[in-house]
Amino acid sequence: MRFKSISIFILCIGLYACQSEEQSLSISIVPQVEEITNQDGHFELTKSTSLFVNNESINTIAELIQNKFKTVSGDDISIVNEKPKTNYISFELNKDLKLKEEAYQLKVEATSVNISASSKSGLFYGLQTLLQLLPPQIENPKYVHGVKWQIPCVTINDAPRFPWRGMHLDVCRHFVPVENIKKHLDMMAMFKMNTFHWHLTEDQAWRIEIKKYPLLTEIGSKRIEGDGSEYGGFYTQQEVKEIVAYAAERFITVVPEIELPGHALAALTAYPEYSCTGGPFIVRNTWGVEPDVYCAGREETFAFLADIIDEVVELFPSPYFHIGGDECPKERWEECKHCQARIKNEGLKDTHELQSYFIKRIEKVLLAHDKKMIGWDEILEGGLAKSAAVMSWRGEKGGIDAAAQGHDIVMTPGNWCYLDHYQGDSRVEPVAIGGYTTLEETYSYEPVPEQLQADMAHHVLGTQGNVWSEYMYTPELVEYRVYPRIIALAEVNWSQKSKKDYADFVQRLNAQFIRMDAHNINYHIPLAEGPVNKMVYENNIKVNFSNTRDLKMVYTTDGTKPSLESSEYKNTLLFAEDKTIKIACVLPTGKMGPYRTIELVQQDKINALDVTTTQIGLQEQFTKGRFIGVEEIVGIKDWETRHDSMSVVKGKKRDGHENPSASIYTGYIEIPEDGIYEFETNLDQFFIAEQLLIDNDKEVKRFSRNNSTINLSKGKHPVKLIYLNNNIGGFPQAWNGPKVSFRLWGAEKFTTATPQSYSY
Repeated sequence: MRFKSISIFILCIGLYACQSEEQSLSISIVPQVEEITNQDGHFELTKSTSLFVNNESINTIAELIQNKFKTVSGDDISIVNEKPKTNYISFELNKDLKLKEEAYQLKVEATSVNISASSKSGLFYGLQTLLQLLPPQIENPKYVHGVKWQIPCVTINDAPRFPWRGMHLDVCRHFVPVENIKKHLDMMAMFKMNTFHWHLTEDQAWRIEIKKYPLLTEIGSKRIEGDGSEYGGFYTQQEVKEIVAYAAERFITVVPEIELPGHALAALTAYPEYSCTGGPFIVRNTWGVEPDVYCAGREETFAFLADIIDEVVELFPSPYFHIGGDECPKERWEECKHCQARIKNEGLKDTHELQSYFIKRIEKVLLAHDKKMIGWDEILEGGLAKSAAVMSWRGEKGGIDAAAQGHDIVMTPGNWCYLDHYQGDSRVEPVAIGGYTTLEETYSYEPVPEQLQADMAHHVLGTQGNVWSEYMYTPELVEYRVYPRIIALAEVNWSQKSKKDYADFVQRLNAQFIRMDAHNINYHIPLAEGPVNKMVYENNIKVNFSNTRDLKMVYTTDGTKPSLESSEYKNTLLFAEDKTIKIACVLPTGKMGPYRTIELVQQDKINALDVTTTQIGLQEQFTKGRFIGVEEIVGIKDWETRHDSMSVVKGKKRDGHENPSASIYTGYIEIPEDGIYEFETNLDQFFIAEQLLIDNDKEVKRFSRNNSTINLSKGKHPVKLIYLNNNIGGFPQAWNGPKVSFRLWGAEKFTTATPQSYSY
C-alpha cells in the first residue's frame, strides 16, 4: 500500500521521536498543544476497544472515530454508556472541570484513553488531537492493510489562544462546489479552526439563493467571460443549510458575507433600480473594483437589503454577519441627485460620511436580528456601535484604531494572511494576483500588534486566511493556494506565542501531508527555482536551483521524468553540451512535486543588423475584433497600418484598445551590449531575431511567466510583438500595454524598453 510505504519512509528518516518497546511512534500534532508530557508505552486501538460516552449528546463525537476506524480496519467498535474496566476510549463532558471554552484534557495510558472537557467543542478538539496521535493513515478513505493503530502514552492539557480561527473563501470570482467546501471544512476541523467566512456576493457574481428576489441568481450568478463562454453557479438555500449543518457537526461557525454598499454589480444587474443610474448593467467579467454601487439616496435600496438580510440570517446561526464595506467608489454618489439630497437632509459632510450613514442603517437591521455586524476596516470610518467588529486587512492600523475605540477585531493583513499571494517565484508558479507570502512568512504572523496597548489586546479575536479566487480557476487551484499556509495560521491562532517554532512546525507538518493525501488535497509543493525554461549558452553553462522550503530536489538530464531514484541536486551543475533538465522537489514523506523542464541550448552570438531607421517606436498593424488566440489573426487582411510610439503607461487605455482588437508591432530594438539576455513580457507573443522567444498565447497575462534567454550582440535586432487586446481569465490585456523588459543574464534588475529602444 502507498500509505504504508510512506509511513516506513518517515520512520526511516527519524520523524518518530517517542520510543516504545515495540515500535517507534509519532507525535506530530498540529497545531502545537499547550502542555504535553510524554510517557513510555502505548495504547492500541483494536476491534475489542469500546468508546465510552458519559452523555448521549456527545455520541456524534465518538462516532467520528468509530466511522474512521471501521473504514481503515473493517472492524466495528461499540459506543457504550457504562465505562469498561480496560481497553476503552472515554469522552467525558464535565462542566465541573471549569476548563475554558474549547479546552480539553487528554490522557493516554496503556489500557485506556480519557478525553475530558467542559464543552462539547473541547471534546471534539481532544478527539482531533487523538486522531493526530494515531498513524496518519487513520484518515484514509479506504481499508488499510497491516497498520497497528497505536497511540503513544501522553498527558495533554490544551486550549486555544484565540476564539476566532478562520478561513475566508471567495466563491464569487470562481465558484466552489458543495463537495469541495466540505473538504475545506474537514481540513479546518482537523487543525482546530472554527470560523468559515463565506464571501457570497460580488461584482462578478451573486451566489446565494434569495427567494424574494429570484433574479439575483437567475441573472446575477452568471457572467459572460472574455472568450464568450458563460460562467455561473450558485447555492440553493437547501445547499446552504447542508453546508452550515456540516460545519456545525465540526464545531465550525459559518459567517456569511453580503457585500455592501460596493462590490454590488451582480445584484444591480438583476435589479438595476437600486443603483444610482438605473442601469442597464452586465455582471462584471474583469477583476478590480466596479464604480456602480447601491444607491444610498433611495429608501428602496435599504428595503431591498433588509429583505435579503431577513432571508440570510435564517440560514446562518452565526452571531456575526459580515457586510463587506470595503472598496466603495464614490463617483456615482457624487453625481446622483438622490444621494446628494440624502447628504443634505441628513446633515452629512460628504460621500464618505454617506457611506458611514449607509453602514449604520444596515447595522440597525442586523441588531434587530440580534446579529453582530463585522466588516472590513473601511467600516470604521464614521463610527460604529460597540457591538460591531472590524476585520483589519489594509495592514494592522485599522485593527489598532478599532480596538482603541472598543471594537473587537480580527487581524487579517495582506502581508501574512492573503492566501491568493504567490508562495514561490512568479515565473514558475501558476499565475496569481501578486504579492509574495511564503509558508514561513505566514507562520511568522503575530495577531496582537506591538503598537496595540496591552489593555486593548483582549479585543483581538484572532486571525484568518483570506482566499480571494480571482486567479483560482478550479477547486484544485484553490487548494494549491490554501494548503499548507492555512495550517500555519491554524497554529498561529491556537498555540501560545511561546510555543511557536517554525523549524519544529515544518517537521510536524510532514505527517499532515499524509493526512491531506488521504483527503485528496492538492496542497502546494514548492517548484525548483533559478533558471528560466530555456537557457542558452556559448561554451558552457552553470545552473543553480533552490526552493522556498529547502526541500530535497531530484533531477534527470536525459529528458526523462525524475523519480525518487534520480540524481539528487546538491550544488551547481556545469554543462558543456545541450541537455534537457527535469527537476522536482521531494517532501520528507517521499512524495514528489510537479517537475520543471529546462532546456539548455548552445547558441552562437546573433549579430545585429546594419540597418538605417528613421522613426522612433514601432510600426503597428491594427485590426478590430475579439481574438483569443494568435491563430485567429492568421489570414486577416483588414489591417490598418500606423505608427506607435510604444510609450508604456500601466493601465493606460491606448488609442484603439478600449475595444477588442489585435496589433502586430514590427521594427527593431536596440541592444546596449553583447551578452546573453533574459526577456520578459506579457505580450501574447514576442519575436526577436526571427525567433519566437516568448509565447504567452491563450494564457492569463497578469504576470510574465515564460521568460526566455537569447545570445545577442550589441546593436539593432528585428522584433515582432503580437498583442491581442482580449480578456482571458478576468484579466484584460489592455491593463498591460505592449511592454517588453530585458536584462543581462544574472543581473538583478530588468530594463523596460522605452520608445527610444525601438525604431523602424
